[in-house]
Amino acid sequence: MKYEQLPQQDPEITDLVRQEIKRQQDGLVMIPSENHASVAVLEAMATVLSNKYAEGYPHKRYYTGNQYVDQVEQLAIDRAKALFKADHANVQPNAGSGANIAIYLATLKPGDKVMGMKLDQGGHLTHGHPVNLSGQLYNFVQYGVRQDTEIIDMNEIRDMAKKEKPKMIVTGATAYPRIFDFKAWKEIADEVGALLLADISHFVGLCISGDHPAPFPYADFVMTTTHKTLRGPRSAIILTQQEHAKAIDKAVFPGTQGGPLEHVIAAKAVCFAEAAKPEFINYAQQIVKNAKALAETLTDEGIRLVSGGTDIHLMLIDCNPLKISGRTGSNVLAEGGIYTNRNTIPYDPGSAFEPTGIRLGTPAITTRGMKEDQMKIIGTIIAKVLKNSTNEEIKKELNDTVTELANQFPLYPEMTI
Repeated sequence: MKYEQLPQQDPEITDLVRQEIKRQQDGLVMIPSENHASVAVLEAMATVLSNKYAEGYPHKRYYTGNQYVDQVEQLAIDRAKALFKADHANVQPNAGSGANIAIYLATLKPGDKVMGMKLDQGGHLTHGHPVNLSGQLYNFVQYGVRQDTEIIDMNEIRDMAKKEKPKMIVTGATAYPRIFDFKAWKEIADEVGALLLADISHFVGLCISGDHPAPFPYADFVMTTTHKTLRGPRSAIILTQQEHAKAIDKAVFPGTQGGPLEHVIAAKAVCFAEAAKPEFINYAQQIVKNAKALAETLTDEGIRLVSGGTDIHLMLIDCNPLKISGRTGSNVLAEGGIYTNRNTIPYDPGSAFEPTGIRLGTPAITTRGMKEDQMKIIGTIIAKVLKNSTNEEIKKELNDTVTELANQFPLYPEMTI
């Protein structure tokens, strides 16, 4: 992938893009919500499809000249339905947050009661946090994890659902290292007459590989972003049963969005095709193997992980025993080229802005080809740095380790600018 016109037209942007390419190549991205899309996905986004305004849906547009973007979007729809065994797919949402809002708009009235997971215990802003539109428009009651196990107790969920009688239950999380048993959630939802929304944005790739339970046929609605473990463009889709198809399409357009980004939809189609290949199954399975190896190494090195480990692609480090904040720990790691993010942990004594935890995961480093042996190296140096966050010699050891691994597992060698 060679950039030719950009360097001539805009040297400033060119330089910043060049530096960002180098940052990703020279560092280790361990933020669980980030990944490295294939060159094919990136190329699909850099096409003339970006020029086309296509309000509406395939063969039902408000403009002329859509004969080719109709085929692009239909390919994305068909591939998504096949990949996830879904009755209906809407591939137009630009992001997970907007997709969740569209689902609420399609099914709820302002003030309706919804159950969602607490942000500080692993949930997402759009699962009912009061600063988000979801928490302002709808009456969210929020569940969390047990303080002793840091795991969701399904008996507590059932008791809450019976008491609150929500119209919808939202499952899925952004910082919860255990699986969601959608069959069990569906039983509870049916018991209280609630719809079930599965937000699988983080572990979607693991649903495809069988390392996490699949949401269908249990969920009424499934929302997923496409850029995390799915390794596609930064975007989202909504999957649903046929009975909700019309309401969902109307909620996306004209309910919450205008013209779709057809170049990004093309990139989604590419990533769905990639995810349907056996190589992707192997990749997603390796994500989980790597996460478990990393968690085991960190634990052996004396680092406390929330809930004691992980079942999926991410984990949470409790920095309280280390006498540092999540911000300090993530910043020190970033200085040496390992990118994580500060994050709240259950019953965090800190705040969302100054939390006690660090969230990290294995999707992006697995994309580079790293396996269990590399996880042991990475886990050992992370633990050493966090336990000695002001030691300059250890910081240098971190930098040297990252450089060696980055060179051993190159990223985008074909990309020149």
